[in-house]
Amino acid sequence: MLSLREVAQSIDHTLLRSDSTEKQVLQLCQEARDFGFKAVCVLPCYVTLAVKSLKESGITVATVIGFPLGAHLPEVKAYEAKLAFSQGADEVDMVINIGALKEKKMSYVYDDISAVVSEARAYPGKVVKVIIETALLSREEKLLACQAAVEAGADFVKTSTGFGGGGATVEDVQLMAEAVRGKAKVKASGGIRTWEQAQALMNAGAQRLGTSSGPAILQSQLTKQ
Repeated sequence: MLSLREVAQSIDHTLLRSDSTEKQVLQLCQEARDFGFKAVCVLPCYVTLAVKSLKESGITVATVIGFPLGAHLPEVKAYEAKLAFSQGADEVDMVINIGALKEKKMSYVYDDISAVVSEARAYPGKVVKVIIETALLSREEKLLACQAAVEAGADFVKTSTGFGGGGATVEDVQLMAEAVRGKAKVKASGGIRTWEQAQALMNAGAQRLGTSSGPAILQSQLTKQ
């Protein structure tokens, strides 16, 4: 069984609701400190606040790009990423153009991802995670999306936005891990609320977990010790 620290260090503590406030973002950052999470993931308008709050903590700040639909133009996504990195974000989680994927316009999907990756490469150490929204995809489409992400140089493939009608499953994580063949990492997100889910998804190959339930997940184990 994975340790509390191993699970905590996989968690991107997430607050992406449209009604989130500065006060809630500051609480999110404090919880990340208290529980030793790997990262916080906040809306773009809160990047500067999160960076300031977590200064010298060692906790990563992530934000979202083209979120949650993925239908922004590639140029817009690239500019979003540029702004986020210039404001101190360490990582961006971008949503692919799902319609283009379904029509198998793979050059567009590649260019869409590559536009964001190119911005990241201008800043040493920055990370790009590619959200493929697995609940909307067939098995073939999931494989194609992972292939495009790897070819475009993304660091992670990620299951879900949490807004697409479905979340992370063990089966999808396994499929994605097999598809990227170690050339990218896998982030599971969407509907992760229990210790058992966290363990299962990490054992299936997820190196990161995106969840707003991180404190509850860890607290459920702390009370057992």
